[in-house]
Amino acid sequence: MNPLQLRRLLISIHLYLAAFMAPAFLVVAISGGLYLAGVEGKTTDTPINLPAGTTLDLTAPDAVDQARALLKQEGVDVSFEYLRGRGNAAMTRPTTRAHVTFEQGPEGLTARLSQPDFAYALMELHKGHGPKVYRMYQILVAAALFFVVVGGLVVGLLANTYRRPTILATVAGVAVVTLLGFIL
Repeated sequence: MNPLQLRRLLISIHLYLAAFMAPAFLVVAISGGLYLAGVEGKTTDTPINLPAGTTLDLTAPDAVDQARALLKQEGVDVSFEYLRGRGNAAMTRPTTRAHVTFEQGPEGLTARLSQPDFAYALMELHKGHGPKVYRMYQILVAAALFFVVVGGLVVGLLANTYRRPTILATVAGVAVVTLLGFIL
């Protein structure tokens, strides 16, 4: 394959991968921009009344099954994939939709149902707290981003007209990341 054909192929791959990733990057840009502007979103929380003495072993291998059984017993209809816990607290995931937070305290187990607003749900996607299938999509997008960036650099280096500007822009980018990220 001659350099011109290689460049055309890389440009096509670059275009299609960039178009495929655009929606994911819009989610990240919008949620990150809202967060930096102070709009973090919120949840509407409703306590779940649990009978006295209710327990849930949040560290047990079957904690998910225990949580499902407890929520079903209490008539709380929440679909979740897994539990994410720290110490005496855990929450159902994904948190991009209605989810439950459990806390084991001295007075027993407490639980609350949380309904996120749109900004909160976007931020949860941004953090990787969405459904597992979306998390796999995010990994795919990250890999595609790598190829888009490297492909773009290769395309810039293959074209005599763009070689010098590509090198200068790359050096400037490395300098900015180094300066802002590690020196200042």
